[in-house]
Amino acid sequence: MALSLTPSLQDLLVSSLMILLVLLYIAYWRSKYQSLFPVDWPIVGLLPTLVANLHRLHDKITEYLAASGHSFTGNGPAASNMRLFVTCDPDNVRHIFTTNHDNYPKGHEFAEIFDIMAGAFFTMDGELYRRQRAKTHSILSDPRMVASMASSCVDKVRDGLLPLLTSMASTRTPFELQDLATRLMFDVTAMPVFGVDPGRLSPDMPSMHASAAMDTIMEVALFRHTVPMSCWKAMRRLKIGPERKLAAAHAALDVFVSEMMEKARKQEAAPSSMSMDVLSSYINDPDYVGLLHSILITYMVAGRDTVGTTLPWFFYNLAMNPRVVSGIREELAHNIATSTCNGDGVPVMFSPEDTKSLVYLHAALFETLRLYPPGWIERKTVVADDE
Repeated sequence: MALSLTPSLQDLLVSSLMILLVLLYIAYWRSKYQSLFPVDWPIVGLLPTLVANLHRLHDKITEYLAASGHSFTGNGPAASNMRLFVTCDPDNVRHIFTTNHDNYPKGHEFAEIFDIMAGAFFTMDGELYRRQRAKTHSILSDPRMVASMASSCVDKVRDGLLPLLTSMASTRTPFELQDLATRLMFDVTAMPVFGVDPGRLSPDMPSMHASAAMDTIMEVALFRHTVPMSCWKAMRRLKIGPERKLAAAHAALDVFVSEMMEKARKQEAAPSSMSMDVLSSYINDPDYVGLLHSILITYMVAGRDTVGTTLPWFFYNLAMNPRVVSGIREELAHNIATSTCNGDGVPVMFSPEDTKSLVYLHAALFETLRLYPPGWIERKTVVADDE
């Protein structure tokens, strides 16, 4: 008996066979190379890959970049019309951030992702960014501000961190290094920003609602980077998922900033060891009316997160490399001719001048920043084609 197929049935069989072959090829390709290259799926693009690896995105992107020669391309979901170019090549980075900087702004979507900092220099582009950057530079480079930041750091380490560590050592109390570093940098940042000490680094370990809210902002911002804007905006309107958590974080930070500003106002008439703070530099400036909360939160996030994440990684690296610890100790003994303890057994503070010549210590810190950068990814948009 002869079997005759109609043209439509033949086309269906051929199409089904082709689809089967493609699926088999994809399965083979993924099993062989999935750890090397991200899967750029039809319609949804890189979205499944990003969401599946959200818990270890830094490591995964590093693997992809290493396997692809420091750069790879991909697409966002079809509805977003987004094309992605991910790179860590030094020449590309230099071109984007320096040589042709104006062609690569942050873009309006970046500002919406970090909406709690809207209007602050962190989310701005163009002339507004340049003006705010100039003001920020003038504040942070002012000798009075430099002295205030140095004083805050020394006071907090001497009167807060060292007594706390001494007490924990004497009682063999375990502690979480990340929490301790976060508390330290939260206070050290807030003191020159507001002119008052929030006192989060103390033996009773007070609540860290504001610091936890900052963590939420960065976590949800990463989520917002990986999904289409329409998706997270819909979640925000419905108050579900990460967006519900973010709304609570926004409220907590607004309360914190208001409380700190009130404390600063009450302290104005009292003598203070601080000669300058960020709040006083903006509060009477008419150009920043309505932006004060955003600006102060930006300073807090920038100050707390950079050093606060670097310190735990630094001590982790030291724990993994005892040889480096020995080198730092030898350098300290060679360069600083002072006893490590006073007569009461309390550690002696090293002055900034004492540490300037510690080349090996500086190198260990720089290597930590290279391996575990606090700002490990930067998003840019493109104004025009650039070849």
